[in-house]
Amino acid sequence: MDKHNGGNSPAHFSDGKTFLKFTGCTITEDSHIGLPSFSWEMNEGEAWIITGPGNGGSHYLAHFLSGQGAPPGNHFASSHRMDIFPQEGYFSIFGTSVEMISFEAAARLIEEERKNDDSDYVDGGIDPGRSVKVFLDGSTGGKNKPDKQEYESIIRLCGIEHLLDRGLKYLSTGEIRRTLLCRALMSGKKLLLFSSPLEGLDTKSREITQAVLQKMAEESVAGKKSASREKEKPYVLLFSDRLEYIPPVFNRVLEISSNTVSFCGERREYETWLAARTAKEKTDKREEKKMLADELSEMKRETFDFKQSGTDNAGIPSSSDILVDMKNVTVGWGETRVLDNINWTVRRGEHWHIRGPNGSGKTTLMELITGDNPQVFRNEVSIFGKRRGTGETIWELKEKMGIVSYRLHLEYRMIGGMSIKHVLLSGFHDSIGLYREWSASEEKIVLKWLRISGFENRENDFFSALSYGEQRAVLILRAVVKYPDLLILDEPCHELDRSGRARILDLIRIIAESNTVTILHITHDPEEVLECEKNVLELRPGEIPMYRVYTR
Repeated sequence: MDKHNGGNSPAHFSDGKTFLKFTGCTITEDSHIGLPSFSWEMNEGEAWIITGPGNGGSHYLAHFLSGQGAPPGNHFASSHRMDIFPQEGYFSIFGTSVEMISFEAAARLIEEERKNDDSDYVDGGIDPGRSVKVFLDGSTGGKNKPDKQEYESIIRLCGIEHLLDRGLKYLSTGEIRRTLLCRALMSGKKLLLFSSPLEGLDTKSREITQAVLQKMAEESVAGKKSASREKEKPYVLLFSDRLEYIPPVFNRVLEISSNTVSFCGERREYETWLAARTAKEKTDKREEKKMLADELSEMKRETFDFKQSGTDNAGIPSSSDILVDMKNVTVGWGETRVLDNINWTVRRGEHWHIRGPNGSGKTTLMELITGDNPQVFRNEVSIFGKRRGTGETIWELKEKMGIVSYRLHLEYRMIGGMSIKHVLLSGFHDSIGLYREWSASEEKIVLKWLRISGFENRENDFFSALSYGEQRAVLILRAVVKYPDLLILDEPCHELDRSGRARILDLIRIIAESNTVTILHITHDPEEVLECEKNVLELRPGEIPMYRVYTR
């Protein structure tokens, strides 16, 4: 078999039952041909990882399988065919019985909660929204509803027992994703799709999710049935480029790049092939990194010349050497304390790695700095040498900040109709959206950022049309475009593919070395921690004190 078959012939590994088979199919989306002449099949005894660069085309397959695209007739040219075994149409077998667990799904869930928020109409001004338990119970109706024993078993398996009474809007990113995983396992759906299932999770959550995926894949491969429901276990497909975290039971790899199949074969062969390719790419990228450093040095000069021209004063360094100062900071809701008696100081030029388990308060801590948490006014918090609540405006503070966060990402997803160029331009004005004219100098700087980051000639693409990972990359560019005093990165690399992650981290690393930007970086992934992040703030809920500060 030719493992690099370019999609011209289907891969076949088993003489047993074939569950899904594409033969020369053309998958389109919004009248755009995403995967021309696509061939692939999934057989009994196989567990698949779908991988490839974020813009390589694998998302077209994910959208089709999850039912997010158009109906089947609009997906396939009449001269092509898709065979499903048994001999039924795809939507006859799976229909609505498909569940996608992804950052996209988590974002849609939170968007829905925000749209239904009745805080303005309830006592105390806080609407908790749906609890985790209500959400799970509302998603498991019908004949496939698990019995009490299985229900409780799945909740324990996903490690969310302590979250059942909490509102969805108060969950961390990792907690939301484990809740979606739990809902998927309870749903009785026939096909479960996981996109980047282990990103953004702390060590414990990652271990829980790995164990769940391992168990699901083993049962699916073996064709086991649920003892309580006497039904076949669901088929499982993973979309991920982080193979090092994926359990070994996932034994087949399909790589899609440049909108075609670039590898289809056994996992161990792919890993050997990928290692050789990665070694070559490292050699090729040494010169690229040097060029990036030179270009960013020029960008820095142009940006500061522009700021000091009088056109825009955003980001001009403040006189204070202390950028963030927190004294005995406590934040909570009701009986719950998210942060307890935090004392923390950030000085100019100190780059920080902020870590801690999912739900430990890392994002809350950052929102005290960015002004997105009103409890900052109950506490002694000074930003750029000025205590919050003493007459400063949020705009005076944000003009010195660049921010990447889950909250910001949700805000931009809800706007719609905004181009990539306009998203970056809004970074100069610290607005969610763009509501004023921009200068020729701002546009020139933005176009240069797009060129060096791999978005050249895409400035007019809609933000909403990008993959989740590409959206994240654009928001990182928005944050750095003005070379802010303080760069706040809350899990910035979510859903970025391997190549995109490396390029963005190189960009952030070079910006840190400019000695003009101070970085606060939240991440669970040790591979994303930059060498310059010598200072560590580690949150430890349940301990006294609940945090540690140390130097790496």
